[in-house]
Amino acid sequence: MQYRPDRSQSPSELFFRTLLFKVFNRVETWEEIESHVGPILWERINLDEVAGVLARIVERGAPIYSAAYIMPAPKLGKRRKYENHLALLARMIDDRVPEHVARARSLRSVYELLLAYTGIGPFLAFQHAIDLNYSVMLDFDEADFVIAGPGALDGIAKCFDSTCGMRPEDVIFWMVDRQEMEFARLGLRFQTLFGRRLQPVDCQNIFCEVSKYARASHPNSLGLSRRTRIKQKYHPDAKPLLEPMYPPRWNLVCTQHQEPVILRSPSSTNRI
Repeated sequence: MQYRPDRSQSPSELFFRTLLFKVFNRVETWEEIESHVGPILWERINLDEVAGVLARIVERGAPIYSAAYIMPAPKLGKRRKYENHLALLARMIDDRVPEHVARARSLRSVYELLLAYTGIGPFLAFQHAIDLNYSVMLDFDEADFVIAGPGALDGIAKCFDSTCGMRPEDVIFWMVDRQEMEFARLGLRFQTLFGRRLQPVDCQNIFCEVSKYARASHPNSLGLSRRTRIKQKYHPDAKPLLEPMYPPRWNLVCTQHQEPVILRSPSSTNRI
């Protein structure tokens, strides 16, 4: 979706594709939309037609949203949650947010632009900023900025009796800074991603995973959420919907062969 040469790389198109996908976060939803309206382009999209496709999915009892994130409904006066999300994207593009994002001076600035809109809270604004940063419209260092989401806040509370007044984001940066020292202290041979060390977003995610798995392994550690069950179980797809790839800007090189790590050609996908 982000890297295919047959997809426009203009700020408005990159922004619209990225956020449209991330709102629903389901490959099946994206594919069904495109199967009815054709390749998704902001310059010619009919959002009422998209809403009709989503309505038909809902009517047959299929999900349109992923359960990975809680997606609040923007309060824009529409009857359906998905209609409000489509209206939100339209408003943001009409407000020239893609152009403002493309001219932003930092990842935090991108985050603040997104956070200003209804239905986009701090953690979601951060996630969207990271996703946009993987596209060609941005090139910020991921190590510069992080926001701790609800899961990470809970995970941090389960890991530390006290953080001595440190902000959750400072705890995440502390973990990033100390990772090699702690691996050595504990005698752990950590397998990096072809030399790429853990980034703040990775450590944020680790604390979130601790929050979930500790519900099963340490149910007496209630953290902030006080939840003791994992809501969903993982069921692998018999046929993966997408071939995995790493963002090209990571410049990952397999040290054994001294070749860039490309799991597939970005142009080989026929999906997004």
